[in-house]
Amino acid sequence: MTLTRLSIGTALIASAISAPAMARDYISIVGSSTVYPFATVVAERFGKVTDFNTPKIEATGSGGGLKLFCSGIGVGTPDITNSSRRIKTSEFEDCKNNGVDHVVEVLIGYDGIAIANSVEAEQFDMSLQDVFMALAKDVPNPDGSDTLVPNPYNTWDEINPDLPAQKIEVMGPPPTSGTRDAFVELAMEGGCKSYGFINDMKKSDSDSFKAICHTIREDGAYVEAGENDNLIVQKLNANPNALGIFGFSFLEQNDDMVQSSVIDGFEADFDAIADGDYVISRPLYFYVKAQHAGTIPGIEDYLSEFTSDGAWGEEGYLTDKGMIPLNDELREEIGSAVGNMQALTLE
Repeated sequence: MTLTRLSIGTALIASAISAPAMARDYISIVGSSTVYPFATVVAERFGKVTDFNTPKIEATGSGGGLKLFCSGIGVGTPDITNSSRRIKTSEFEDCKNNGVDHVVEVLIGYDGIAIANSVEAEQFDMSLQDVFMALAKDVPNPDGSDTLVPNPYNTWDEINPDLPAQKIEVMGPPPTSGTRDAFVELAMEGGCKSYGFINDMKKSDSDSFKAICHTIREDGAYVEAGENDNLIVQKLNANPNALGIFGFSFLEQNDDMVQSSVIDGFEADFDAIADGDYVISRPLYFYVKAQHAGTIPGIEDYLSEFTSDGAWGEEGYLTDKGMIPLNDELREEIGSAVGNMQALTLE
């Protein structure tokens, strides 16, 4: 009997996964530090209520996790990656080029990105324009002309006299973080677009527009604090003059130490994020390597636990951790797609 090219490929894939399968009897999860606490509580519950081992989870950042996830198939690669942004087309192409051609996308809920400081300090009340002017590498010329200059601002009151007369010092995530990606897109770009001559570039010169709006200054005002959001919280507690950028769940879990800034009239809280009033909010995802299902034990059961009403529902235990749930219709639609292991396609 002659094997078809497809059956040969399928056999090779199965061999690549199953040959050393005994080397790993647990689910391997990497990715976003923002999704990490949600995935961790699901993994712990999963380990207790099933006969499977508790999944092992590593916070590598969204970009780092997707790179590992898309590197290939086999037990040496992750089964699932968490992400605080949607997978990019280039990342999806990398997956396919490396044989990861059946990816299941799971939108799990929403999160806000807080700009916070110590509860011992004055609460900030600012606009997205203030945020952009504080953190952008190049900003509109103070002389009022439609030109850009290297960011000259050293203290908050130089940008807005209603803000404290203290040094601009903001701790936030590195470029590999999905929180960083979402922050520059939602907060930095949101403030950047308030300047008409820059906003006009979005259609005429999109590369320049993105470079201006998304590039954070590198003169010490913004401090990359790694993927550990808990570390940022600790540093804010020790330094009342600093601000930090991290997901809403970390704000809620540490509300005895840190407080949200008011951004365009709203704090980062559950209702403001759920209603869409808080402008710096984003969807959360994880991605599943369907080719590992049935070989790495427990993948389907982990998905079932994560998408159960008791976990991601409006009264589920993930809301207690600070995740903003999807509406009933979306949960039903996504839960059905996940149950069928529906493959992701990007238009």
